[in-house]
Amino acid sequence: MILECSQCRTRYLVPDSAIGAEGRTVRCASCKHSWFQAPIVLDRSTAAASAPAPEPAVAPTPRAAPSSQPQPAQSSAVPGYDPFATEPPFKPRRNPARRWTVAAVVAGVSMLLGSAAILFTGAPGIASQLGLNMGATETPLRFTEKQIERRPLPSGSELFAVSGKVVNPTGERQRVPDIRVELRDASGRPVFAWRISPQERFLDGQAAIDFNSAQLDVPEDARILELSFAGELGG
Repeated sequence: MILECSQCRTRYLVPDSAIGAEGRTVRCASCKHSWFQAPIVLDRSTAAASAPAPEPAVAPTPRAAPSSQPQPAQSSAVPGYDPFATEPPFKPRRNPARRWTVAAVVAGVSMLLGSAAILFTGAPGIASQLGLNMGATETPLRFTEKQIERRPLPSGSELFAVSGKVVNPTGERQRVPDIRVELRDASGRPVFAWRISPQERFLDGQAAIDFNSAQLDVPEDARILELSFAGELGG
């Protein structure tokens, strides 16, 4: 019996006994199309004499285009493969969208961890500007030798300079936050403020570092100087 796939027109030579008297569902080995193949009605008086001996199944040679010649069934090409099975042997399909989602989550977590490391170690000033409270709200560091200097410049502007020392009274190494300088008038109202980045970000126990900074054209009613560390309560 010659079977022809209605989709790709590939033809197969199969024994009549493979279809049976009631017909069966078959599948094309080339395009995996399945269809119901009805049995061929033969004249019983001549069927036994004219029926040729069944030929051994031989795997067809792969072709670039469907062949018009009948090809034998592919039952022995792959162990356990049945060309007459009603369902094709599906393989698990990969989900590319899921892989991209996992990759995006991993990249996002890596970026967050990297940003946190930068904010904690290399750029604490950025964290303060973003309003992030990094670490403790208080520090044991203290200010000493605070000095203020007002000096007119030849350009007509006035230079306002602040200097002093940051002291670590503890026996442990401490991180040095940004220094916040705030000037108030005689009634205690803030009139001017800025930040000073320390020369060193970490200070050993019982050690001290100098700081100094200057601004131009500070309001004349500035009378009170307040120094604090950025991140402290009220700082």
